[in-house]
This record gives sequence, structure tokens and C-alpha cells, in this order.
Amino acid sequence: MATSNGMHDERDASGRPSETGDADVLKDEAARRSGIHGWLDGVRSTRTGRLTLKIVIGVIGSVLVVAGLIMVPFPGPGWLVVFAGLAVLATEFHWAHRLLQFGRRTLAAWTAWLGRQGWTVKILVVLAAAVTATVIVYYGLRLSLHIDLIAEARAFLSR
Repeated sequence: MATSNGMHDERDASGRPSETGDADVLKDEAARRSGIHGWLDGVRSTRTGRLTLKIVIGVIGSVLVVAGLIMVPFPGPGWLVVFAGLAVLATEFHWAHRLLQFGRRTLAAWTAWLGRQGWTVKILVVLAAAVTATVIVYYGLRLSLHIDLIAEARAFLSR
């Protein structure tokens, strides 16, 4: 029942005020939604569930974003993992949702710009990306594993 200040005064079957407040009502509403959204709404219906969900989503999303940022300079799905991490974070954090939207708009604008360019510019962009990836792999192997690919290639060719 509603009180004068707009709050719900929930009562149990015996007519006494409910100890769980609006949590039971929120869980009932969540049960009506299907799939993952209903489950998430059920978790969010309690203060502990809401806090736990924020922590779990924050940790998983942060790990994905950091792992993606580490992978960005190397050939592979670095940016895809960063965007996946932001999508996970955006389920609970508004700032991540805004950042994800900004990233989508920027990627769409850049893709549209590249699509309007001639073949010469497209080939130059692909070549620049290939040269950058090659340099990153070369120096990554040289600095981390002490493997000099140029010296190895010279030794291989001189046999």
C-alpha cells in the first residue's frame, strides 16, 4: 500500500510490515522478465546483490579491458577485447556505457571515412598497419625473448 510520501508500505500475509521492504516486489517484477535480464534484476533487488554484482562486473570488465589494451599493439583481437570489456562494464556503470558509445561512434566515423577514400589511401592504410605490426612483433621478440629475427634470417640464408 502507498503512504503519503509515495513509498510503499509492504505487508506480509498477516498484515504486519514486511521485513524485506520492496525487495519482494522487485523480485516479483524481475521474475516476469525473461532470460539474463530477469536474473540480473533479481540479483539487483537486494543491496548485497547489487553491490556484489557491481564488484563482479567491475572485476571481469576491468580484466578484459586491461588484457585487450595489452594485446592492442600485437596482431590479434586487442581492440575487440577492449570493446568486449567495456560492454561488460556498461551493464553496471554509466561511464562505461558512455565510453562504449563514444568508441562506437568514432569507429563508425573512421570506417565511413576510410570507405570514402580511393584504393590508394586504403592500400597505404593497410601497408602502414602491416609495417606497424611487423615492427611491434620484431621489437617485442627482441626485447622480451632476446630473439633478433633479422640476425636469425641472415644466419638461415647463409647456410
